[in-house]
Parts: sequence; C-alpha cells; structure tokens
Amino acid sequence: MSKRLRAELALALCTLLWGSTFVVVKNSLDHSSVFVFLALRFTLAGVCMAVFRPRVFRVLQREEIFAGVRLGFFMFCGYVFQTAGLRYTTASNSGFITGSSVVLVPLILALFWGKRVTSWVYFGTIAAGAGLYFLTVPVTGVAHLNRGDVLTFFAAISYAVHIILVGEYAREHSAAALSVLQVLACAVMAWLTAIGADAIRWQPMRFASNSKLWIGITVCALFATAVAFSLQLWAQQYTTPSHAAILFTLEPVFAVITSYLVLGERLGLRSVAGAGMVLVGILAAELLGPPAAPESPDPLGEPS
Repeated sequence: MSKRLRAELALALCTLLWGSTFVVVKNSLDHSSVFVFLALRFTLAGVCMAVFRPRVFRVLQREEIFAGVRLGFFMFCGYVFQTAGLRYTTASNSGFITGSSVVLVPLILALFWGKRVTSWVYFGTIAAGAGLYFLTVPVTGVAHLNRGDVLTFFAAISYAVHIILVGEYAREHSAAALSVLQVLACAVMAWLTAIGADAIRWQPMRFASNSKLWIGITVCALFATAVAFSLQLWAQQYTTPSHAAILFTLEPVFAVITSYLVLGERLGLRSVAGAGMVLVGILAAELLGPPAAPESPDPLGEPS
C-alpha cells in the first residue's frame, strides 16, 4: 500500500470520526451545558496533544503564540455555535450546514481580502445556498427557521475564517505548534466563558456526571480532536488539497448515516435535495473553483 493511499485512508477515517461526533455531542448535551462540555473536551484534547508533542513548547515564538490564540478564537466560536445549535437542530442538518464553510471561504476572501474568484466558485455558492434553503427553511417560510440551523450557519462562517487564517499562518509557523496552541486556547476560552456565563446566570454550569457523558467527552476529545487532528497533519503531507477536499465532503454524509443509525433521524425529500445541492456546491467550489496552480498540501486543512 502506497504512502499516498494510506494518507487518504487516514483522512477518510478523520471524516468518519468528525461525522460521527454530531450524534455524540447531541446526546452529551442532555447532561451538560455547552461551555462546560467544550471546556472539558478541549482541556483533555489539549493535554493529550501537548504530552505527545512536548517539543513544540521549546521553540515557541511570541508571534506563533498570538497566531495560535487567533486560530483558537475562531475555532472556539465555531464549536460554540455548532454545539449550541445541536440543542435545537438535527445532527444531519448540522453536518451539512457546517460543511458549507468550504464554500464560504472564497467568498470571504473576495469580500475582505480582495481575492479574485472564478465562475465555478459562484456556481458552487449558489448551489450550496439553494441547498441550505431547502435543508433549513420549512415549507411554512423563513419566519419558521430553526434557531439551531441559524446558529450552525454562524459556526460555518467562523470555520471559514479559521480555514483562511490557517492558510496564512501555516506558511510562517509550525503546523504542529499551531494545532496544539489553538486547542489549548479553545480550552482556556471555554473555561472563562463557562465561568462568566454562570456568574451572570446566562447559562448555569451544568454537568450531570455519568458514563454516557464521559464517553461523549472522551470520544470528542481523544478521537475527534487529538487523534484526528494529528492524523490530518500527517496525512495532508502526502496527498493533494483536491483529494483532501473530496474526502472532507464525506463528513456530512457520515453525519447523516450515524444520526440515522443511532438517533433514527430521517431526511425528507426536501432535505435530501438540499443536502445534495450542498455537496455539489462544495465539490464545485473546491475542485473547479481555484485557479490552475501547482498543488501543495495544506498542513492543517479544515476544522471539524
């Protein structure tokens, strides 16, 4: 088996881990508040990553720390909106709406960074936008939008900005250091927000310790964060961004499969059509949208 094939199988495993966590998180929120769950998830993941990558702390520079904190902020915002949204929407919808972050990247680059985009990016955006409409807007109209879907769309925007910043910072700093720093930054932000939200009685700290909740935290922290991020860092050295992009579109597909098997969630005909449009939009924007150029691996890729 070639190194490239092993790398692409590793990325497929990453998307399976990420896709399955939508169900895990949704179940865990029955026993914990959003911020406490995220604080424990990223603390455990950050400690594990730091233990296995102690060298990153020996040569840290000030600029690298600031870059890691900035990445951690947008990553934290993404997870907060996504996790909060899962209290109100289905795991299937969450998976596809989150996946639309890939389409938002070139649009944000065009609007705020002045980057040129191709007609395929516009096509992908229109397709994904139409898909999100069918997926999230009920027949009764926009006035009846699910608040969970709206929160998850804000998560997609946060993830899109995170992807852009990763592309900038990864060229200047160690990818391994950035991955550890952003997770640790997420942990600190989650704890501060949990304590602050409890102090002002906005969201009381809630944690009903039981095996189901601890399994959820462990799966998300160790497998979907520490293991998956490390696998992704290794794998994207040996495959192209285009191949990685195709594999990343499997994440919402795995989210649908696991939500059906575990929660019994089913997509109606309208939602299936919407989900298909989102996938078409993602693939068009990722594979046909970028201008022709030599492909070089992105050391971090998309957060999930």
